[in-house]
Amino acid sequence: MIAGNPMLEAALTAFTTFFAVIGPVDSAVLVASLTPNLTRAERRAVSVKAVFIATIIILVFALVGEPVLRQLGVSIAALQTAGGIILFIIAIDMTLSRRPGATTLSPGENAEVENKAEANADIAVFPLATPLLAGPGAITGAIVLAASTNGDSALLAAVIAGIVAVMALTLALLLVAQEVHRMIGTTARKVIVRVFGVLLAALAVQLIFNGISAASLFG
Repeated sequence: MIAGNPMLEAALTAFTTFFAVIGPVDSAVLVASLTPNLTRAERRAVSVKAVFIATIIILVFALVGEPVLRQLGVSIAALQTAGGIILFIIAIDMTLSRRPGATTLSPGENAEVENKAEANADIAVFPLATPLLAGPGAITGAIVLAASTNGDSALLAAVIAGIVAVMALTLALLLVAQEVHRMIGTTARKVIVRVFGVLLAALAVQLIFNGISAASLFG
């Protein structure tokens, strides 16, 4: 964290959180494995569409998620605590090399993915945009981080900038998915995932602490 610069701190927190949750490197490897029969141009079109849709979904939840929950009577403290718990569970999966991916989809979803891949159908929406890019972790993170700005437009802009930066990096890696697949070995990929899993776990615990503190449960 960068002391004395709340905007930079918010942007870095958002970047770290979303890099860990979305996993641009893993996503690139997955795209390469799901689109072996597509041409470079077709893969580029799929990648651009998937990232665009996922970015819109995440930003919508960042901008309107907290007001909607407030209308439902959910406090920011409760949101931070619940979001922290969800992100911590994801972080544990990442640290133990069980990062959510195609293998964690239901049998029905896996069959749909395989059928779409075989038919060279549009897989940009499913499973790439959602649930692999804009999944529960990313949506939860967007709502929690946006709510943590407490209505400060400058901090919210910093959070959005961090999210957009991760999505731009994700798109860049998806566009060279085959090259990333060849260059990044299994060991290196696991190291990256585990390092960011630890960082995400620390951020998640801090969110839980902040939520409990804001709720004034202990005095």
